[in-house]
Parts: sequence; structure tokens; C-alpha cells
Amino acid sequence: MGNLNTIQAGKGRRSNYKRKLSLGSFNNRAHEGIKTVEADNLWEFLRNSDLYICIVTWNMNGQVSYEDLVELVGSNRRFDLLVVGLQEVPRNNVARLLQDALVETHDLLGKAIMQSLQLYVFGPKKSDLLIKELKVDKHSMGGCGGMMRRKKGAVAIRINYKGFRMVFITCHLSAHARNVEERNSECRHISHSLFAMYWNPYARPAQITIWLGDLNYRLQGIDTHPARTLIQRNLLRLLTSKDQLLQEAQRWQIFNGYCEGTLTFKPTYKFNIGSSNYDTSYKVRVPSWTDRILFKIEDPDEISASLHCYEPVDDIYSSDHKPVRAHICFKLSK
Repeated sequence: MGNLNTIQAGKGRRSNYKRKLSLGSFNNRAHEGIKTVEADNLWEFLRNSDLYICIVTWNMNGQVSYEDLVELVGSNRRFDLLVVGLQEVPRNNVARLLQDALVETHDLLGKAIMQSLQLYVFGPKKSDLLIKELKVDKHSMGGCGGMMRRKKGAVAIRINYKGFRMVFITCHLSAHARNVEERNSECRHISHSLFAMYWNPYARPAQITIWLGDLNYRLQGIDTHPARTLIQRNLLRLLTSKDQLLQEAQRWQIFNGYCEGTLTFKPTYKFNIGSSNYDTSYKVRVPSWTDRILFKIEDPDEISASLHCYEPVDDIYSSDHKPVRAHICFKLSK
């Protein structure tokens, strides 16, 4: 898996067949799995980068406050784009609250909404002049636990910004540890379905694909109390081998050639609401890294990248999930 300061993702022989708009399909190259990369502090790369993106995912559990959203977007506004993917969003006008939180620095460039599954892209003031293309799409897979407004599936935004052709996908996949094959199937359906209506064999494919959301992959093969003991002792590296997402990628099922930051933070699900204590209900769920951010560069000879953080937002307590945030810098090769 290796630790890379500068990330070059997706290297290998290209397939002779480019599927639709190239959303980073999972099986179109020799197997690579997920490349785990460490976040670094290469500020020289940051200063010299062509595009600096902050990405945030959060399952809100049907609750929101303005204060939480201010905490979510953070005070560091040096990024060019802010991408916010939300799941189980309440009926409140979250778009307006996010715009209020960012009013001094950023404007809303685009949004994709499918009931409780929502995706927003913000850019610096007047940066809409740098957009050459923006399209949205969605793929539905039904309701959640009988609550039909809590949608499962994915929404996506395709954007050409500052010369970068990018696709952002936020998803909410099927729950429960036993449904790993169902999640794998949903990932593949989403990848093959999004933007099918815009398919053009002569279109230039996306250079960067970023998935974020509540992917719902769990820890497998460990009970809740041993898992919590390892978390308390900060022995997280012993838990990552139990992570279904990494296991399934290792089996060539999903996210082939994608990158993800090292899981150096505690699992982000499931917490007692109002605290940072793991589930004490009668189910006593096994903590898991359900909330993830992954990215793929189609041609590393064109674009290089550096991951500057991959972390939870611990000071938000209104949901049973902690938000996850990543900062990624991209640079076009000269």
C-alpha cells in the first residue's frame, strides 16, 4: 500500500474501451485495489498547486444547526473549491445555511439533490467565470428503513473548472454488515449509470473522480468490545485489516486504482447522539469507518496530487456519525 507524499493514481495500461464518461470504473485496468496514502504537510506543493479542494462528507441523521455547518466548513478558507456531500439531510434549507456560513468567502456553484441525499460545490467569489461545464445527475436505490425520504443511491456533479474535468459523487449505500455484496453491486451500478444520458463517444473523459459519502462498509470478523479496546489503545492499524471496503477492493470488487488517506482516525460510526461515546444501545454496534472519501486520477502523467489532511470533525455531536474532511491539491503537469 505504500505511503506517498505526491500521489499518482490509476497508473497502468489503459483499456481499449472507455465506458461512457469515465467515472473511474472499477474493473477497467489491471488490478490495483485502493492505494492508501498518508496526509502530508508539503506546503510548497500547496502554494504551487493549480487547484486546492476541500471535501467534506457527513451523514446528518436528520438533524442540523447553523453552528454545526460553520464547524463543518471550518475557518481555513484557502481552498478553491469546497465540496460538501450530505446524507440523511433534514427538510431544513441546508443550502441556505451553508451559503450563510460561507457568505464572506465563497459562492454556490452547483448542487445535486435527491431528497435527503445532497451535494454542493462552492467556489471563491466570482469564480463562476472559471466554469466551462457543469452537469448534475442522480441514481436512486429506494428509501432507508421505511423512511422513504431518506434516500439510498448517489447524486453527482460533473464540472470543468480551471481546466480540470472532474466528477464528484456522494452516495449512501445499503446498511448492515451482512450486506457487503449489495454495497458492491450498488457501487458498480452507480458508476455505470451516472451521466449515461450525456454519453458522447467523442467527449473528453473526466480527469479526476472523487467519491464521498456514507458507504456503509463495516468492520468484519471482530466483535464490538475487542474493537473498542483497540480504539481506546489507539491501535487502529490492527482494525484496518477488518475493514470491508479495503477487503472488497483487495478482491477486485470496487474502487480499483482509487486513493484514500490512511485511516489514522477513530471509526466515525456509531456514536450516541450528543456525545463522542460509541453506541450504548442494546445493539452495541461495532464501530466502523462508514464515512469515506476516495479519489482517482485517470492519467498521472497529466495531473499530480497531494493529500494534506484526512480527518474527522470531532466537535459535531448532533448525529450518530462524525463528518470526515479531506484537503487535496492538484497540479497540472507542464
